[in-house]
Amino acid sequence: MAQRFDAIVIGTGQSGPPLAVRLGKSGRKTAVIERASFGGTCVNVGCTPTKAYVACARAAHVARHAADFGVQIGRGAQPGDVRVDLAVVKARKDRIIGASRDGVEQWLRHAPNVSVFKGHARFMGAHTVRVAAHDGAQIDLEAPEIFINTGTRAQIPAIPGIDTIRYETNSTLLALEQLPEHLAICGGSYVALEFAQMFRRFGSRVTVLVRGRRVLAREDEDDSRAVQEVLAREGVDFRFGAEPRSVAPLDGQAGVRVALDSGPLDVSHLLFATGRLPNTDDLGLDAAGIERDAHGLIAVDGQLRTRVEGVWALGDVNGRGAFTHTSYDDFQIVAANLLDGKVRSADTRIPAYAVYVDPPLARVGMSEREVRERGKPALIATMPMSRVGRARERGETDGFMKALVDPQTQRILGAAIFGIEGDEAIHTFIDTMTADAPYTTLQYAMHVHPTVSELVPTLLDGLKPLE
Repeated sequence: MAQRFDAIVIGTGQSGPPLAVRLGKSGRKTAVIERASFGGTCVNVGCTPTKAYVACARAAHVARHAADFGVQIGRGAQPGDVRVDLAVVKARKDRIIGASRDGVEQWLRHAPNVSVFKGHARFMGAHTVRVAAHDGAQIDLEAPEIFINTGTRAQIPAIPGIDTIRYETNSTLLALEQLPEHLAICGGSYVALEFAQMFRRFGSRVTVLVRGRRVLAREDEDDSRAVQEVLAREGVDFRFGAEPRSVAPLDGQAGVRVALDSGPLDVSHLLFATGRLPNTDDLGLDAAGIERDAHGLIAVDGQLRTRVEGVWALGDVNGRGAFTHTSYDDFQIVAANLLDGKVRSADTRIPAYAVYVDPPLARVGMSEREVRERGKPALIATMPMSRVGRARERGETDGFMKALVDPQTQRILGAAIFGIEGDEAIHTFIDTMTADAPYTTLQYAMHVHPTVSELVPTLLDGLKPLE
């Protein structure tokens, strides 16, 4: 006999827990199912641990350049003489994610009208879910409202020899306690570049194998080129048109031989950062009548409803943005429509994100390439970060700002900031665009000095026709 609930939430990523708590507060008897670690990808193997590593890597980078600021580290220390203890870095990361993970679990376990189940969830019908616990016990739950929030995992390419080697993913690399001597990374996007820079700053030799002709292929070419130049200057080696043909263990020693068209590459560690797969293949979706596309994503409408009445898909599994902030916004959209009597839609959401290399690359709205492709008049302004007082004072003048505007509506079409604190300054654009206000609202705003954001109005003063 199945236990009856008003709602079931499968997964505890960024949208699942707050939604479960809101459902419980609304009076709904709610079940939450978690297969592994509370908090999902972000808390356990995504944003939280990687940004903790980014912070440690930045500390090492700043320490190596302390003499540039007149700071001497240690008696007799040579410039750049900095050693990173990866075991200590990992222990710090584990404390941070442990506190976050435990906080999510305790929040759910003490929330009114919320019951927590540990185990693997699988649909037995459109509104029946079976939970298989790790001890072999099984229990069936049913509810008229079900919300899927099961996240993603690393995608591993089918390369000859892959079963004969030890390789790393974003999850396993974060478990290492000894620094890789030579880390090769397959991939040229966000995850690949963040790990490349942090482990180079830790002290590893790093080689990035990019299948195409440049990194960050979805970004404007000036953005990707600027990011590559910063990482290359720090010692990251890039190889383009470099797609592994096969992999094999090194004879008589730990490590991997990667066969490339240009010749073999021998490395101590090999990381795959070649995309993510949604955790939808083992949910029994067929039994519920829920279809997946060729990438494993669940189709949803603007209110994040699947084609099955009473079933929603939130977070990375719905293809509406694979970021922590889009997942949380999914929760807000569902809660607004279902619980608050409002109307919100993901269809009107403005895309925004950041690549957490140092300095970060932050983006909102359309890229310059996308604006050009739409074939309508536009205005553009660019400004080097060397114009920003905060950047000069900190000795970090890499990068630039860019803004694009529709001259007829005066609305901001998109913006990018590659530079110090760009991930914070981009919110001046995000907020203005969300308010559907003309760019002059931002242009005439008085910003605090000395900040990065204070140069945004000056940037907009330089708008000119996009040629």
